[in-house]
Amino acid sequence: MKGTAVTVMAMVFGNKGETSGTGVCFSRDPSTGENVFMGEYLMNAQGEDVVAGIRTPQKLSQLEQTNKAIYDELCQIRERLEKHYHDMQDMEFTVEEGKLFMLQCRNGKRTGAAAVKMAVDMVGEGLITKEQALLRVEPEQLNQLLLPQLDKDAVKKATEIASGLNASPGAGCGQIVFTADEAEAWAKEGKKVLLVRKETSPDDIAGMAVAQGILTSTGGRTSHAAVVARGMGTPCVCGCADVTFKDANTIVVKGKEYKKGDYLTIDGATGRVFEGQVAVKPATISGDLETFLGWADEVRNASVRTTASGKTVKGFNVLANGDTPKNAEDAFRFGAMGIGLCRTEHMFFDEPKLTAFQKMIVSETTEARKENLAKILPYQQKDFYEIIKTMAGRPVTIRLLDPPLNEFIQAETDAAATALASKLGMDKAALVAKVAALDEHNPMLGHRGCRLAITYPEIYEMQVEAIARATAQLDKEGAKHDVRIMIPNVVTYKEVEQIRGQAEAVIANVNKECGTNLKFQIGSMVEFPRTALSADKVASVADFFSFGSNDLTQTTLGFSRDDYGKFINSYLDQRVLEDDPFATLDPDGPGALMEIAEAKGRSVKADLHLGICGEHGGDPASIELCYKYGLNYVSCSPFRVPLARLAGAQAVIKANK
Repeated sequence: MKGTAVTVMAMVFGNKGETSGTGVCFSRDPSTGENVFMGEYLMNAQGEDVVAGIRTPQKLSQLEQTNKAIYDELCQIRERLEKHYHDMQDMEFTVEEGKLFMLQCRNGKRTGAAAVKMAVDMVGEGLITKEQALLRVEPEQLNQLLLPQLDKDAVKKATEIASGLNASPGAGCGQIVFTADEAEAWAKEGKKVLLVRKETSPDDIAGMAVAQGILTSTGGRTSHAAVVARGMGTPCVCGCADVTFKDANTIVVKGKEYKKGDYLTIDGATGRVFEGQVAVKPATISGDLETFLGWADEVRNASVRTTASGKTVKGFNVLANGDTPKNAEDAFRFGAMGIGLCRTEHMFFDEPKLTAFQKMIVSETTEARKENLAKILPYQQKDFYEIIKTMAGRPVTIRLLDPPLNEFIQAETDAAATALASKLGMDKAALVAKVAALDEHNPMLGHRGCRLAITYPEIYEMQVEAIARATAQLDKEGAKHDVRIMIPNVVTYKEVEQIRGQAEAVIANVNKECGTNLKFQIGSMVEFPRTALSADKVASVADFFSFGSNDLTQTTLGFSRDDYGKFINSYLDQRVLEDDPFATLDPDGPGALMEIAEAKGRSVKADLHLGICGEHGGDPASIELCYKYGLNYVSCSPFRVPLARLAGAQAVIKANK
C-alpha cells in the first residue's frame, strides 16, 4: 500500500530461561532525586510481566549479585545516556540468553522534590546550566514541597464522594462543622475541623483560620473562600455542587447524609472530596530548594526588557498578599520581596474592633462615626506596626478599605437581628431598617472602596492616620520602613486626586505632632476598564498602579466571579474558552487593558511602578504575561511565592530565547 510506513526490527525474548530476563530502570530515583541507580527486573519474563504486576519483580540492585556483568553494562549505559540527554532517564531492557538489549529510553517523570534535587545536582555535575535547571521544574511541582499532601496509598483505599473546584492546594481532614463559631469552639477543644459552608463571608475568617480545610457548595476559584484560603495556606474545595444542605447540622452528598462531627477529607490540589479520614502527610522541604530558588531570583533581578510602549523595565519581583503579621512572616519565609497587597478589611473582624466598626456603620452623624473610628485607630495602628516591622524595610502596600459596609453588619434572621441590636445598644427596628438600607443588588459594583471615602472621608482618614502613626513609631525606633498606600475601586483620576489630598493632610498632621518627615507613595488600583483606558490621567495623580485582576476580569468579561462556576466547565469542555479566565489571565480581555494602562500610564510617568495583586499573580501562565506587559512585580498568596519566584524566572529565560 502506498504511503504506509513499515518498521522492521529484530525481536528479543526475555523468557528463554534463567539466563534471560527483562526490567525497567531509572538513572536516578524519581521519587527523591537521589543519584542512585534503581529499578526492577524479572528473570525468564517479558516486559509486560513487569509493568502489569503479574509477578513480583526483584530490585535492580539484586542483579549485581546474580549477574554482575549485565549489571555493570547497564551502569555504563546509564551513565552514557545521562551525559547524552542531560537528564534523568527511564529505560527498559531485555536480556536474551546472557546478552543485554536496550529497548527504549526517555526522560523520566519525577516528583517535585526529585525535580528540584536533580536540577541542583546536575548543575553541580556540569551536565546542565542554571537556566536549563530552572526550566526543568514545573512551578506547580513546588506545591508538593510546601503543603501537606494526601498519602498516596491511603487514597487508593479511600472512598471519593464528590468533586469541586481545586481552589487552594493541600490536603485537609477533619470533623464537619457548619459555622465559623463552631470551628473556633471545636478547635479550642483540640479537635481538627473541616468547615463546610454554602459559601463563606468575611464573618467566617476566624473559623477559616483554625480549620484544616474548607469545603463550599458554591463559588469559584476567586470566591471569598478560595481567595482567603489561598492566602492562609488552607486547603479548599469550592463549588462542589453535589453538597446540599438538609438542615443546620446535616449535608447530603449524592443521597448520603453526613452530620456535624462526621469526618471528611479534601484534596485542594485536585478538588476531590473523600469520606472519612484519609491520612495526610506533612510537607517536607528539600535542602536544595532555597539554592534552586536563589538561582530564580538571580535571573529575575538581572532581567531587562522593553515593553510594547518602548519603555525599558529592569527586574521582576515577587511580593505577597498578606493581611496579618503571620502572613508577613510566611511571606518573608518563602522569599517574598515585600507585601504587594495588605487588605485592611480583614483587620476588622475581631473584637473589640468589629463592634466599634459596626457602631460606626449604623451612626447617623459624622461626629458619631468619628467617635467610633477613634476607638479602632489604635488597633489598626498596632496591626500596621507589626506587619511593617516584620517586613524589615521591604515594601508594604496597604489597600484602604475595599468591601461594601453591608458585609460587616448582617441580620439574616430575627434572632440574629435581636442579638446584634442588643450588642450595638440600639432599637431592633432601627437596626433592621439600617441593614435593609445598606443592602445592595450588586455589591461587587456598589458603594465600596474609594466611593466610601468620597461619601464618608473620615473612614480613610482614620486608616491613613493609623498607617502614619505606625510608621512614625518605627521611624523613631530606627526601624526600616517602605510603606505605600493604595486606593481601591478607582474609575476617575478625580477620586485619587481628592483622596490623596485628604491623606496628605492627615500625614502632615502626624508629622507635625510626631516630629517626623514621613512621605508615602500613594497609588491606584486598576480594576475597571475605564481606569485602564484613562490611565494617563490617573497616573498624573498616582505614584503606582496595582492591577486587581479578579475584578478587572469580572468587569471586562461580564462573568460573576462567584457564579461563573455554574457554566465555566461547559465553556472549557466545548472549547468556547481555552482557559478559566479567573485562573489564567485572558490576553484578549484584561490583558489587553493592562497593556493599554502600561502604555498610557508610562507616557505620563516613564518610571511608573506597575504590579498585579489579583489571584493571577500566582499563576505561571499569567506571570509570563505580566512580564511581557512590563510589570515590575507580581503579588500572590504567601504559599504561592516559591512558585511565582520560579515562574517569573522561567518567563525571563523564555523571553531571552
